[in-house]
Amino acid sequence: MRPGEGLDALMAPRSIAIIGASQDATKIGGRPVDLLRRYSYAGQIYPVNPKASVVQGLQAYASLDELPEAPDLAIIAVDAEKAPEAVEQCAGRGVRSVVVFSSGFAELGEKGRAMQDRLRVAARRTGMRLLGPNCLGAVSVADRAIATFSIVLEHSLPAAGSLGIVSQSGNLGSFTMRMASDRGVGVSRFMTTGNECDIDIADGIAWLARDPATKVILCCVEACRDAGRLIAALTEAREAGKPVLVLKIGTSAAGQAAAASHTGALAGSDAVFDALLVRYGAVRVRSIEELIELGHAASILLPDRLPKGPRLAVVTASGGFGVLLADAAQAVGLSLPELSEATQRTILELVPFASARNPVDATAQMSSRPDLLQKILSAVVADDRSDVIVLPLPFSLHMPRLRSVYMEALRHIRAHFPDRPVILCVDGPPDALAELHAMGYPTIASFDGCCAVVAALARLQTAAKVPKDASPSAIAKASPLSTEAFRHELGAKRALADAGIPVLAEQLVSNADAAACAASEMGFPVVLKIASPDLPHKTEVGGVAVGLRSEAEVRAAHAEMLSRVAAKAPHAAIDGVIVAPMAQGLSELILGSRIDPVFGPVVMVGLGGIFAEIVQDTAVQMAPVSETQAMAMLTSLRAFAVLNGARGRRRADLAAAARAIAALSRFAVAHAESVSEIDINPLLLKAEGEGAVALDALLVPRTSGPQH
Repeated sequence: MRPGEGLDALMAPRSIAIIGASQDATKIGGRPVDLLRRYSYAGQIYPVNPKASVVQGLQAYASLDELPEAPDLAIIAVDAEKAPEAVEQCAGRGVRSVVVFSSGFAELGEKGRAMQDRLRVAARRTGMRLLGPNCLGAVSVADRAIATFSIVLEHSLPAAGSLGIVSQSGNLGSFTMRMASDRGVGVSRFMTTGNECDIDIADGIAWLARDPATKVILCCVEACRDAGRLIAALTEAREAGKPVLVLKIGTSAAGQAAAASHTGALAGSDAVFDALLVRYGAVRVRSIEELIELGHAASILLPDRLPKGPRLAVVTASGGFGVLLADAAQAVGLSLPELSEATQRTILELVPFASARNPVDATAQMSSRPDLLQKILSAVVADDRSDVIVLPLPFSLHMPRLRSVYMEALRHIRAHFPDRPVILCVDGPPDALAELHAMGYPTIASFDGCCAVVAALARLQTAAKVPKDASPSAIAKASPLSTEAFRHELGAKRALADAGIPVLAEQLVSNADAAACAASEMGFPVVLKIASPDLPHKTEVGGVAVGLRSEAEVRAAHAEMLSRVAAKAPHAAIDGVIVAPMAQGLSELILGSRIDPVFGPVVMVGLGGIFAEIVQDTAVQMAPVSETQAMAMLTSLRAFAVLNGARGRRRADLAAAARAIAALSRFAVAHAESVSEIDINPLLLKAEGEGAVALDALLVPRTSGPQH
């Protein structure tokens, strides 16, 4: 099934059966019955318990077969050993969806995995959708459809709103729902996927993307099990104009340990997950607090008031607050451009002793008169040199006089500038915050948190505009490579050259005389490199000699190299020595690719040479990438300024580097079934317009076939 298909019966059920229903409202089987009744679910509730005729005041049934109808949703609240039979009975009865609370399945080993397979087979046989097992269920707030035993609903149900929550972790997801509710943010739907026997995180995102009640989707993710489904769901959400905000917990070391190439160590799965989110329009956050605050702000500003960029204007009654916000803004990549001369002139005419550049310090005068505050704010909000305005109001809402001043001014701003995003850095009484939210103003208590949310909102707008790109399926599988391509760098570079990656003209020689002759023919200076299938990192055994300027130097270096290698790697097979021209350039990059166990072929670029793993200035993307996407990878590097001609340096040929990255990514996809890792280190960049060349390369074969 495509992501999200068949979930209507789970998220908007007209009738719910509870298998394992308990008279005790504190037990897992009793809590759904209690919560459905307490919060006035309008559909039919069918407790199923063979030992009771009445459960919590409702008629109970001995089995599913005795129900007057097949319910839309069945909640399974029995021991793990009994759950497979219960699910199979649901499938046979025509139930459209089930939630399995029970734990003790794949998370406990082979026996549990076998029982979980029974659940999956039963669901797939009939098309019934299954949430769990080992999950905390689902809630549709407006419908009062409660299929959870979570304690966060003990005292109240969240207000109905526009935040949809989908989480692999039950407790993390329910905590997010409670925090959102406590923050005054309404929730539309809540879903936890647990072991993801059938319904997964992608299903939740895709269904919420189609849900009219949901504007913003919050995700709590532990692991991605199927990159293709996640990509499809994120794409659907982006096309629906619904931001997806992701809290990813844990980082995967898959593919990093014991990697044969630099790339394996530098392109970790967590970095790939980051790249996937950026590529498909989602925004990652680093804390649950940021997830809630960003969801709160986005739900208020959508659809027309998201910041269009990272330019921030600050208006404050305190110079100190302005400096604090400026520091916090800079730390998260926001800029504070100087306001226009006309705006500054207006401010100074109103308050001659103000600081009008940005941050605007209008002094305490702006808090004393609503008309003065309106005019200053209006001037700044109208200035198109900023994308978003932040107004800090610490403690002001707790003082009735100041609250009145600010509320009057903010009502005026919203009426006259309905499309401009203004965010308030403030805490205050709940009724005051609710009034501001209703006017269209997000409120965030802390300075650092406010700037982090503004930066993330700007990324949301950028993410929505990321162009669609080529799918790996658009690239045909290539013919198998010869064994020589995997033996050492000479064969690897020949294979890469056929894919469009520039290399030098080199020769493999078997003795010193042949080396001297080859060097003389190609012109001095030259480089000698050991050719061995057992020595992928030649410098570590003294297998490289550079800057050789005569036949005599070549002969001497040849003998010395073989002696060093024999001493340090006596058992290595030696095919000979590679003679290559000594290339000159401006900068070195490392290019690489590997097969991620979840995301498939990924491509990486970073600062190259011997310091690649020490500096770890890298950018990662799923393959393939276009030249435009490759250039974006380059510009994201911390070292980009150096490549781009900082401090009077000549600009490196970045276009040639982008072409090489794109070509490598296509090669990686075409050979994904036979090549596990590719390492080009270094790719030497020459001056702008002069090209680039791969000086060393390594291809690592796959030994066990496709892994994703």
